[in-house]
Amino acid sequence: MYKDFYQPQNYVNRELSWIDFNGRVLEEALAPENPLLERANFLGITQSNVDEFFMVRVASLHKLSAANVTTTDASGMTPKEQLDAVNEKEHGMVEQRYQIYNDQLLPELASQNIQILHVRSLDAEQYEYVRRYFNEELMPVLTPMADDTSRPFPFISNNSLNIAIKLERDPESLHVKEHEILEGDQEIQGRSQEPHDENTENEEKFATVRVPEIYKRLVKLPGENQFVLLDELIKEFLSVLFPGYRIISSGTYRVMRDMDLDVAEEDTSDLLRAVQHQLREREHGHVMRLEVERDIDPWLENHLIKNLHVNETAVYRVNGPVDLTFLKKLSGMVKGHDELRYQPFKAHLDPRFDMDHNIFEAIRTKDHLVQHPYDDFQSVVNFIHQAATDDQVLAIKMTLYRVSGNSPIIKYLGMAAQQGKQVTVLVEVKARFDEQNNVRWARRLERMGCHVIYGLVGLKTHCKLALVIRRDEDGIRRYMHLGTGNYNDVTAHFYTDMGLFTCDYELGEDMTNLFNMLSGFARPRYFHKLRVSPDGIREFIDGKIDEQIKLAKAGSPALIRMKMNSLSDKQIIARLYEAAAAGVKIQLLIRGITCLRNDLPQLHENIEVHSIVGRFLEHSRIYYFKGNGHEEIYLASADMMTRNLNRRVEELFPVLESDTKARAIDIFDKMWQDNVKTRILHGNKYERIDRGKAQPFSCQEYFIDQAQAANRADKKETEQHQAASAFQPMTRHVSKLHLNDEKEDNAHD
Repeated sequence: MYKDFYQPQNYVNRELSWIDFNGRVLEEALAPENPLLERANFLGITQSNVDEFFMVRVASLHKLSAANVTTTDASGMTPKEQLDAVNEKEHGMVEQRYQIYNDQLLPELASQNIQILHVRSLDAEQYEYVRRYFNEELMPVLTPMADDTSRPFPFISNNSLNIAIKLERDPESLHVKEHEILEGDQEIQGRSQEPHDENTENEEKFATVRVPEIYKRLVKLPGENQFVLLDELIKEFLSVLFPGYRIISSGTYRVMRDMDLDVAEEDTSDLLRAVQHQLREREHGHVMRLEVERDIDPWLENHLIKNLHVNETAVYRVNGPVDLTFLKKLSGMVKGHDELRYQPFKAHLDPRFDMDHNIFEAIRTKDHLVQHPYDDFQSVVNFIHQAATDDQVLAIKMTLYRVSGNSPIIKYLGMAAQQGKQVTVLVEVKARFDEQNNVRWARRLERMGCHVIYGLVGLKTHCKLALVIRRDEDGIRRYMHLGTGNYNDVTAHFYTDMGLFTCDYELGEDMTNLFNMLSGFARPRYFHKLRVSPDGIREFIDGKIDEQIKLAKAGSPALIRMKMNSLSDKQIIARLYEAAAAGVKIQLLIRGITCLRNDLPQLHENIEVHSIVGRFLEHSRIYYFKGNGHEEIYLASADMMTRNLNRRVEELFPVLESDTKARAIDIFDKMWQDNVKTRILHGNKYERIDRGKAQPFSCQEYFIDQAQAANRADKKETEQHQAASAFQPMTRHVSKLHLNDEKEDNAHD
C-alpha cells in the first residue's frame, strides 16, 4: 500500500531541493562547453532565481514560523527548522556564486578584453567621463535620505539597490557669527538656526541613497567593452550630495521583502480591485533577506539590521557587488564577441501555419504537434491572428496566465472582438509577479470588447487552452490549441514547451464544457479525453499507475515515464514508490524540485531520475505509460505538485494520432539519451552523468539541428517550386524578343 511509504526519511524537503536545483543552474556558469557570456548569464539567473525564492517560499516559512506553526512537511521538518536549514544552505550557495564571479568569470572576461572595473582603477580620461556622468546625469536624480531625530528611517523598497552612508559634520564648514542680529519686534544678539543644527554635531550620522533603477547598472566607459558599476560610481562622488559633511564610510545594500500575494477569495466579484490593493500592500512586506557588502562598516550594518528588523541569519555578506542580476544584461552590452554567445538559430515554422495558408484546413486534415522553441511560436500567434480575421470564425475562447508586455495575441483577440466575433478570455490576475501586467491586459481586453473572466474562487487557472469555433462548409467545427506553456511570445524563445493543434470532436466537446465551467455555473459530469484539475488529473495519474502495477504483478513489463518541472506531491511520490516496489520501471525527467529519493531498498533500483539544465529552460510536461503492448502519451500544463493537482485549474490531454504520438515519444527518448546537460539522481543528490567513452549527445542541440534541417528542406522545396513555375511553355508570340544579348541570355539561365 502506497501509504506505507509515508515516512519522513523517504522524502526530501522541498525548499532544500529547490536550492539544489539552483545549484545545478550555477554549475552552468562553470561549464566549459558554454560560451563565456552565457556562463555570466547563468550566474545572473541564479541570483534572480533565489530572489524570487526568498520573496515567496522563504516568506511563507517566515509567516508560518512567526505563527508558531509546528506541523511538519513530508520530510518531517517544521517551518522554523526549514527556515534555519534554508538560510544555512543558501549562505553556502552565496559563497559559491561569488567565488565563481571573482575567481572564474572576471579573469576570463578580462582575458577577452571585457572588463568590469573599479572606479579607483580608471585612467584619467575614464575618471573624467564618470565624474561628468555623475554631475550631469545622476546627481539631479539622486535623493539622499537622512535618519535622525526629525526624520525617521526611510522605507527601503523591495529589491532596490541602496547605498548606506556614515558621515559627520565637517568642522571646517562651521562658521558661527558672534553678533548676528535676528529680525523681529526686537533685536537679539545670537545666531540663526541652521538646517540640521543639533546638539550632536560631533556624532556619526546615517543617510541612505537609492540607486535609480532607470539607469543601467553597468555604465559603459569610453573604449571597448569596459564597464563600471553604477552604485560604485555613485559612492565615489557621494560628497557632492552632502556638502558640509565628511563621508566616513559607505556600503551598498539590498533587501528582499515578503512579496507573496494574499488575496482573500471568498468572493471574486471584486477580485480585480482586491489584487490591485494587494499589489500596493505587499510592497511593505517584512524583510526576508538583507544583503550587504562584506567589508561594510559594522556601524552601518548594525544600523540597517536594527531598523529593518532582520534576524542575523538573514543577513548575507557578499564578497563582491550586491545583486549579481546585472550579469544577465552583460551579453547585450558587449560589442562583438559573437563567439562568446550561443549561436543563434531560426526556429522552424511549418509553412502550413504561415499567414499565406489556411491554418484551419491544415488542422482539419490532421493533428499537429509543436515543440517550442525549436518550432516557431509564431504558429500559435498565426492561429489566433487567422481566427481574428477569418469571416467564418464565430467565437474565440482562451486562457491567459502569463503574456508578454507587448503581446500580439492580445492585439488579435481585441481585433476579433472589434470585428464582431464573440471573444471570451480568462485572464489569471493572480499569476505571481505578473499580476500588474495581467490586470492591465484585462482592462485593455475589456475596452476592446472582449468578455473577460478573472478566475474561480480559491483556484488559479493555470491551463493553457485556445478554442476557435468556426462555421465550415459541413457545419460548426471546433479548432483547438492545447499547450504545456504560457501564451507568451517572449519566453517561448527560451522555454521548451509542447502544444497540440487539433479539431478532435470529443476534445472539442470537453473544451466547450471546460470553458462553460470557467465562465458560468456548469459542472461537467465527465470529460471524454481531457483531464482537468482540481482532482481530475490526480485521479487519472493514480489510475494509470495502478494499471502499471497490475501489469507488473502479473509478470508483464510495465513502464512509466514522466517529464515535469517539479515533483513534490507526497501521495504521487508514494504511489511511484509502490509501483517501483511492484516491479514497474520508472523514468523521470525532473528539471527542478525533486522530493523523491530513489535509493530506498524497497524500490529495487526501478526508479531512474534525470535532470536537464541547459540553454533552454525545460518547461514541458509529458506523461507516458507503456505496457501490455499499448503506449499512451499525454501532455499537460500541470506538474506533480499538490498546488497543481488540488488548487489549480489544469489540463492534461492525449496525443492520439500515430505520427504525433510517435514524435512525442521520440522527444522523450532523445531527452533521456542526453549525456551533456543531464544530471542523474543518486539518493537525494544529483550528479553529472558519467558518459565514459560514449559520444556526447545534447538533446537541445539535437532539436536545434532538426529545426535547421527542416528550414533547409522547406527552402529547397520553395526554390524547386519557384524554378518549376519559372519554366512555363510559351503559348503566344512575344514581339521584339531578342536572343542575341549574351548578358541577358545568361541572366535567364
